[in-house]
Amino acid sequence: MNPEMQAEVMLSVVVPCYNEEAVIGELHRRVTEASRGVVGSSYELLLVNDGSSDSTWAMLRKLAHLDESVVAIDLSRNHGHQLALSAGLSLARGERILIIDADLQDPPELLPEMMRLMDHGADVVYGQRIGRDGETWFKRLSASAFYRLLLRVTDVAIPPDTGDFRLMSRPVLDALLAMPEQHRFIRGMIAWIGFQQVPLQYRRDRRFAGNTKYPLRKMLGFAVDAITGFSTKPLRASLYVAAAFAVFAIVLILFVLVSWIYFGTVRGWASMLVAMLMFSAVQLFALAVVGEYLGRMFTQMKQRPLFIIREIVSVKTDKQAFRQVRELAHDI
Repeated sequence: MNPEMQAEVMLSVVVPCYNEEAVIGELHRRVTEASRGVVGSSYELLLVNDGSSDSTWAMLRKLAHLDESVVAIDLSRNHGHQLALSAGLSLARGERILIIDADLQDPPELLPEMMRLMDHGADVVYGQRIGRDGETWFKRLSASAFYRLLLRVTDVAIPPDTGDFRLMSRPVLDALLAMPEQHRFIRGMIAWIGFQQVPLQYRRDRRFAGNTKYPLRKMLGFAVDAITGFSTKPLRASLYVAAAFAVFAIVLILFVLVSWIYFGTVRGWASMLVAMLMFSAVQLFALAVVGEYLGRMFTQMKQRPLFIIREIVSVKTDKQAFRQVRELAHDI
C-alpha cells in the first residue's frame, strides 16, 4: 500500500467471515477488548464478508456504523477463505497486522503476548497448536499427518500445527502483497518470505458457535493446494481418478497372483498383466501430477483479479484511500 494512503493505525485485525452470524457479536467484543488493551484506539477491525448466505453482511454493516474502528468489506461472491483473507490484508493500514478466524477457536486474548514477542524483535508471531479442544480424533490425526507430509514435500519449512492465526509486521505484509500467486496458501507464503518468525504455543478452543466451514472435502482440496501449489478442478479430478485406478490395479494384481498360484493360468500371462497394470497406474498418477502443475500455470497466466470487492462500509477511515487501494488490490 502507498504510505501516503495510510492513516496512523498501529494495529489492523483482519477476519474473513463466511456464514458467521452466530459469532459476530462475540467476535467483535473479544477482539475489541484485546485490541484496546494493547494499542488503545489506534486499531482497525477489518471484517470481510465472503459471500455469506445468512445475515452476516447485514450484521457487519451495522457494526461498521456503530463502531468507528470497524471496516466492513463485502466481496462480490464466495471466493474462499484464503482470497477473502487476501482482500482484507490488501486494505489493512496498520503497522502490525493480526490474522484471526471468526470462529474464535484462536483466542484473541493472546494478542498482548504476540505484541510483546514482536517488541523483542520478531517480524512474525504465529500461533502453534499444542491441543485441539472439541475436534474429533480423525480431524486431529489427519491434520497431524498433513503437516508432517507438508514438511517433507515442500522446499520451505512450514511450521507444523499452525494455521493462519498470526501477527506480522508491515514489511512482511508488504512482501506478501507483492507476491503474484493466483492460488494462495498464505501460511506457506509467509513462511517463504522469511524474516524473524517465532511461535507462540497455545491450546485451540472449541468453536464458539455454528458449524465448521472445512468439511472433509474442503480439507482434502486444501491439502492438495498446499502441496502442489494449487490447480484447476478438472485437472485435480484426474489425480483422484488416477489414485482410484491405482487401488483397482492393486486388487487386480492380487487377483492375478491368486489365479497364477491356484488356477494354473497360461505361462507368462501373470507377469505380463502385473507389469502392465503397475506401469499403467504409475503413468496415470504421473500425468495427474503434471496436470496439477500445468493447471497452476494456466490459471496464473490468465492474470484475473484475486477478488472483487462489492462494498466497503466505514465511518472513520478515508473512503478515497480505500477506493484507491481497492483498485490496486486487483493487481496483486
